[in-house]
Amino acid sequence: MSTGVPQTRLRTVLSVAAALLIADVVTKCVVVATIAPGRHIRVIGDFATLTLVRNPGAAFSMATGMTWVLSLIAVAVVIGVIRIGRTLRSLWWAIGLGMVLGGALGNLVDRLFRAPGPLEGHVVDFISVGWWPVFNVADSCIVCGAILLVGLTLFGFEPDGTRHRSDRVAEKEGDEEDSEPVK
Repeated sequence: MSTGVPQTRLRTVLSVAAALLIADVVTKCVVVATIAPGRHIRVIGDFATLTLVRNPGAAFSMATGMTWVLSLIAVAVVIGVIRIGRTLRSLWWAIGLGMVLGGALGNLVDRLFRAPGPLEGHVVDFISVGWWPVFNVADSCIVCGAILLVGLTLFGFEPDGTRHRSDRVAEKEGDEEDSEPVK
C-alpha cells in the first residue's frame, strides 16, 4: 500500500552497514587466528601483502595516545549517520552512509573489545598495498563511502533524493526548477 510519500532509506543504510560490519569482523578474526604478527603473506608479489598490525591510533597511526577520544568520535559518527539516515530518500546516499557507518562500527568494535581494554582497544589492520599504510576492511569502507558522498555532492545529488542542477543547465534546457527527483 503506497501513501504517495517516499520512504526513507534507513533500512538500506543499516543493511549496508551490517553486511560490511560482518565482513570486517570476520576478516579480522581470520587474520588474528592465522597470521603471526610481523609475518607477511604475499598476495601480489611485494606490492600487496597481508600483515597483522595492531593500531592504537587513527589512520596512519596518528593520535596513538588518544584511543578513547577516537572511540567517542566513532560513537558520534554512528549516532550522526543514523539520525541522517532517518531522513534520506536517495539510494546512493544511503549506500555511502551505510559504508561509513559499517566502517565506523567495525573499528569501534575493535576499540571496545580488543586489548588493552574498553575504549582503548587496538584496531586490527592487515591489508598492505604498495607504500600505503596497512589498513582493514572498515577503513576501506569509510574511505570509499566518503568518496561516494563527496562525488554525490559534487554532482548535485541531494540526500533528499533530488538533484541540484547548475543555473547553466537549467537555462540551457529552459527549465525553471533547480531540482529534479532522483531515484
